[in-house]
Amino acid sequence: MIASLMMYARPELAPAHNRFWANIHASLADHGVAAPLHLSQNAGEWEVWESPALVFSQTCGMPYRTRLHTSVQLAGTPDYKLEDCPAGHYRSAIVVREVDPRSSLSEFAQAKLAYNMAHSQSGFAAIYTHTRPLNFWFAQRIASGGHLSSARMVATGHADVAAIDAQTWRLIQRYEDFAKDLRVLEYTAPSPALPYITGAHQNADTIFEAVLEAMNALSGEDARILDLHGLIRIPKAQYMAVSNPPRSASG
Repeated sequence: MIASLMMYARPELAPAHNRFWANIHASLADHGVAAPLHLSQNAGEWEVWESPALVFSQTCGMPYRTRLHTSVQLAGTPDYKLEDCPAGHYRSAIVVREVDPRSSLSEFAQAKLAYNMAHSQSGFAAIYTHTRPLNFWFAQRIASGGHLSSARMVATGHADVAAIDAQTWRLIQRYEDFAKDLRVLEYTAPSPALPYITGAHQNADTIFEAVLEAMNALSGEDARILDLHGLIRIPKAQYMAVSNPPRSASG
């Protein structure tokens, strides 16, 4: 059995994530669902998502629609109450250096984009779609390995622009000193947020109910720290309807 909540993992959130998992574990047990006692927070994402022993995790919309949708089930989407987003949705903050004089994205056509991973909805697909009406794509691109690294690369001048998951951007502003060196140039359109998933062998409705119970049992402080405001059912079709960049975009 394996479970993970790695998508928004930070040292500052670890105690609250562990308490959330303890609630989920207890609620799953009440529903007759076996689950690991501890989260596998340091396991590789694909190792978790594609494990035949998957009980619970959170993934990104692009990996779900391009690779996982036939092997896992949606188990609800957390609502982070992000500004100008419907419940259970998120968007990307397109960040640049505070001192950069350019005021529109079109002025960054020759700039260097830092992106976390080519299979990321918020870090790659969202900004690719966002640039389509502007008729350009960044010729200079560098993979950073994570949103935090992308943002830091822009702040330190190793890149010029990055698209950061709005919830991650919220956490960067909360916990990282270098956030003051960045500003949001604009935001991408909202799309369904990072869904919770479970294995094909599980009862997804049972998992949803257990997670909702666990979320409602969180202390006010833990719910605030994790920015959890509810659990939303978003149909598979809505995730699948989001467009994917062509393979050539990451080449």
